[in-house]
Amino acid sequence: MKSLKENFQKAHVVIVGSGIIGKFNALELSELGFQVTIIDPNELQNSSYAALGLLMGNIYQKRRGRSWDLRKQSIELWPQWIKLLQKFNSELNIEKPLIQLTTNEEKFKKFEKFIYENNDPNLRSLERDSIFIKNINKAFQTQNIKGIISFKDGRINPFALLQTLNKYLRHKKINFSEGEIIKIRKSNNHWISTTRNNENIKSDMVILCNSLKAIDLIDSISLNITLKPVLGQAMEIDVNDAEVDLLSLPKQFNINGKNIIPKSKNKLIIGSTDEYSTKPEENTFEKITNFLDKKPNWLMKGKISKKWYGIRSRPVGEPSPVMKNLEDGLFICTGFYKNGILLAPACSKWVANEIKNYLY
Repeated sequence: MKSLKENFQKAHVVIVGSGIIGKFNALELSELGFQVTIIDPNELQNSSYAALGLLMGNIYQKRRGRSWDLRKQSIELWPQWIKLLQKFNSELNIEKPLIQLTTNEEKFKKFEKFIYENNDPNLRSLERDSIFIKNINKAFQTQNIKGIISFKDGRINPFALLQTLNKYLRHKKINFSEGEIIKIRKSNNHWISTTRNNENIKSDMVILCNSLKAIDLIDSISLNITLKPVLGQAMEIDVNDAEVDLLSLPKQFNINGKNIIPKSKNKLIIGSTDEYSTKPEENTFEKITNFLDKKPNWLMKGKISKKWYGIRSRPVGEPSPVMKNLEDGLFICTGFYKNGILLAPACSKWVANEIKNYLY
């Protein structure tokens, strides 16, 4: 039996999909010595470019089961990845803290119960006397916002993360192909990935990270995998109101399910993932800004300076995400729904371990 290192150096892995998940897998496997090829015809259109980068780990309230295990592992792995990636972008970091807010009193009571039961010093409740809440209530012209703050959670800029990953992958000499894979098949212990232009790419293993399109390449019926599209969308809004200073607000927070990121004194980003569709509705501005009983005047008068969206996938009948060893040398990592960036480290670690088990 050849050594593990020798097997790694000879093994070729094809990764279908170049979003955050695909790139993290490529980085993890290249660090272990694999030859890696990423294949994606539409890199700039994948759902990772619609992400806002909020990392809701410790603030997640269901602290048991597979979902929490993945979050917990990623929380522990993220500092290692940041340190590694900072070699190529010294400014890349996770901005903390993260604040989750509600106008619903029952939901706030659940926040308080969660904090009490877990006795986590990095989590605190935010009531009306908090400076954070005072500033948010003042800016949004309301009085009934309360919430929870996590000093360990935060946000990583998704565009900066993708660009830094690209630099690292170029440094590692990762192969990249813009072909569209339309078929994969097993042949003599190898996998053949066929592009629309009839190019055949031979590899020892294939990892499917291409969101909804992953199930087009497998027998999803017999494997009992169903995915549905979920629209993630965001908009940048310019505010022309001298009475509000958006920089008085926290750097990133969530109110009633909408994620808010102030960019300057008169500019902010609002985003969410909540439409089971492939295209935004016409009243996008109304829907995405409708998270309070009454909108503040400055938000009602705000102008959209930029908007973008991405199609994500959510599993049907099973927890998110889908991470499975489908057969020898064929793996799937998709259906991350809202948490692709947060769970990328845990996903890539799982894939690496599965491949080690496959090789030995």
